[in-house]
Amino acid sequence: MNTTTEINTEINVTLEVADAEAAAATYAAAFGLGDKLSFRTSQEPSSGFRGFMLSLVVSQPSTVDSLVGTALEAGFTTLQAPKKSFWGYGAVIQAPEGTIWKVTTSNKKDIGPATRDVDDFVLLLGVDDVKATKRFYVERGLDVAKSFGGKYVEFATPGSAFKLALYPRKAAAKDAGVAIEGTGSHRFVIGSNVGPFTDPDGFVWEASAR
Repeated sequence: MNTTTEINTEINVTLEVADAEAAAATYAAAFGLGDKLSFRTSQEPSSGFRGFMLSLVVSQPSTVDSLVGTALEAGFTTLQAPKKSFWGYGAVIQAPEGTIWKVTTSNKKDIGPATRDVDDFVLLLGVDDVKATKRFYVERGLDVAKSFGGKYVEFATPGSAFKLALYPRKAAAKDAGVAIEGTGSHRFVIGSNVGPFTDPDGFVWEASAR
């Protein structure tokens, strides 16, 4: 397929886990995301960095602390404890089934009453060549919302639970605080109205069931 026709792209994320019911219960306790995520049982082998992160973008540090706190109570582990940075305040944690989550805000101080509201859900793909993968997706009709050369690309996904972004695999691993090496399945699939296909980095897109 080779077309530059733009599509109103909708995506959803399905995590592949050993026990779908148990994972759904863990995530409900951790974040309370409702139907934002789907789960399905899979025994595909995977080790090391899976090449992606899921990110919760929130409004203030107290929300980061609240979400990280309940996630740790639900069995997540800390990769990077909540802290201030040049960009704001955030933490990186890992689910019991291995998915890495970044919980972050651009604000370094609270700006209002405490909440657990999530402003944006972002699927961050770490890829070998950002420019090449960007071209691949554009040829399949995805609309670029932001682009910073080979460093970061974000696609427009109106109406979707998740935003989609690309950045270099090495940078993604560094951001997560893990080694860059990883083998086997990514252990997730992207459901979309532009699938099915597999991208240059092996990320699998399926025709959306939603």
